[in-house]
Amino acid sequence: MEWHILIQIFLLGIGLSMDAFSVALTDGLTIANINKKQSVFIALVFGIMQALMPLIGFWLVELVERIAGEVAGGSAGAIASTIVVWAAFALLLFIGGKMLIESCIEINKPKELQKSKTFSVKNILLYGLATSIDAMAAGVACHAGLSNVYTIWLHVSIILIITFVISLIGVLLGKQILVLLKGRYEISGIIGGIILILLAVWVVLSHYVPGLGF
Repeated sequence: MEWHILIQIFLLGIGLSMDAFSVALTDGLTIANINKKQSVFIALVFGIMQALMPLIGFWLVELVERIAGEVAGGSAGAIASTIVVWAAFALLLFIGGKMLIESCIEINKPKELQKSKTFSVKNILLYGLATSIDAMAAGVACHAGLSNVYTIWLHVSIILIITFVISLIGVLLGKQILVLLKGRYEISGIIGGIILILLAVWVVLSHYVPGLGF
């Protein structure tokens, strides 16, 4: 395998993991008393999801090409990329907006009535989907030249490992920022909501504006 392709995949993994890092940071900021096992679980879910979506995108194009030809495969890839970008935008905007509204409500309550966000497997899986669904477009790009039916497995494994490590760093960093905020979960929730909304906008811009995406 050529080293320049591995370097490109490594850089692609870092680029894709930035979405996961942002949400992992938000989890560390907003989830009450998050422990080591929960932190590793979050990073693992984000890593698996971020690897799974490019794999799906790659095999979607491969399947269409085998059935209908190369031109049809390229068209299917382009359509799928557009759909997943807007799906990611909608999910992140919904989650971020909900978090922002709930935190603004909490901040006006007396201290004894304020509630912190608790760890939820369901929410983590939803966040993992929201941060990774747009990575399906990366699978389409990999099919265009970076990967083949054999190397794609190695490439998504690299993406998984990179995302896991960066997401774990994000959770731990979020926890430290929360310490600086002195446990003010309502403030951290507002920050987290803003991060997710900005991330939603970034997902769309990086798809349509040349030079912004990875």
